[in-house]
Amino acid sequence: QAQRPWRRTGLKPPVPAALGVLLALALLALARLPPSLDCSPHLPPASSPPGPRWEAATPLSGGQAHGERPPMPPACLWQDQPPGRGRRRRQGVVGDAPLWFSNDDLQKMQLLASGRVVSKTRVPAHGQVLRVGLRAMGDAEGDASPASPEGDCREGRCGLIKRPGDLYEVLAFHLDRVLGLNRSLPAVARRFTSHLLPYSYTDGSLRPIIWWVPDLQHLEDANNDQNSCALGWLQYQEMLQPHGPTLVAGDAPCSSIPRGEWSRLALFDFLLQVHDRLDRYCCGFQPDPSEPCVEEMLHEKCRNPAELDLVHILVRRSVPSRLVFIDNAGRPQHPEEKLNFRLLQGIDSFPAAAVATLRSGRLQSLLLESLHVDQELWESQGGAEGLRPLLRTIDRRARILLQYIQEHNLTVFGDSP
Repeated sequence: QAQRPWRRTGLKPPVPAALGVLLALALLALARLPPSLDCSPHLPPASSPPGPRWEAATPLSGGQAHGERPPMPPACLWQDQPPGRGRRRRQGVVGDAPLWFSNDDLQKMQLLASGRVVSKTRVPAHGQVLRVGLRAMGDAEGDASPASPEGDCREGRCGLIKRPGDLYEVLAFHLDRVLGLNRSLPAVARRFTSHLLPYSYTDGSLRPIIWWVPDLQHLEDANNDQNSCALGWLQYQEMLQPHGPTLVAGDAPCSSIPRGEWSRLALFDFLLQVHDRLDRYCCGFQPDPSEPCVEEMLHEKCRNPAELDLVHILVRRSVPSRLVFIDNAGRPQHPEEKLNFRLLQGIDSFPAAAVATLRSGRLQSLLLESLHVDQELWESQGGAEGLRPLLRTIDRRARILLQYIQEHNLTVFGDSP
């Protein structure tokens, strides 16, 4: 069979020496091919403790951890996909990565995933959260300089380690990037072994670590320091009016936020069912008695809208017109019959690119492709099969949102960076 091409062209078969050269070239070409299974960029893991990496995993969906047996090696997620957004790749610091990650994203994700912990600081009023200073592995200049918590954070080399139960924030970051919103902070899942950390942080449990923003703007009011501006529900609804007032008297940070930012926030919060931002009082659904909004007697205030305030409304000093989405854990198990449509109240348009992605029917596959970058998270959830129930929930909410947009004749607007 190997001689048939030569017969068709009328040429003489090659002499044995020529065949030897051809064989050598073929072997050389095969040796240079990339491995067939490793076709995705994986964040370099931090030094993991010995033994199985899945034994202390916390499922995103709230189910049982995959601790009885190791997960199957993840398959290549885009190998059999048709051409489209998922097939367009870009070269980044951690390898061939999806286009929705910027170089800046990839650098921060790599630092969070593998950076050496050099300092720790408690965050006031957040007992289960630690801020840590990080140095990139192999950073000779950083290794030579002493650890300075404030200095490292000013340089953007800090992360916030949160509770194992907050792993949903990592998925929220990937959803933000897949939809092209680009308002949440880089986040990865990681196991920590540093001797600087308390034992509860180094017991093998998987925790989310979120990049610390050096210039996040906070109010000076100690009772309201999780906001860049003080904004009530009625003021917020007034700001959303197409021809309403453009300024909020005496509150420059709020007046600098354009209406499109609130549309991005509402879409994001609805898909994740994040209530502790636009509706911390649970006015948009009937909460269970165990809900914090009930236990803290916040739900009772729903009868008087003038008493309702927004929380976690934050911007950076360097970009005061752009919201920063923090504390995005949301509610993966929130029942569909209790979806909080109050989060969408007053919004009359949504970002075009995000809506197009929701309409494409590929949200689940794009999220799987994105999440595959974070191997610690991927393996802890049992790969694609373990993540699919959670992604189906988000996809179902996306379809409900699209139906809402259609029924209310809402529009879309062009995106800004």
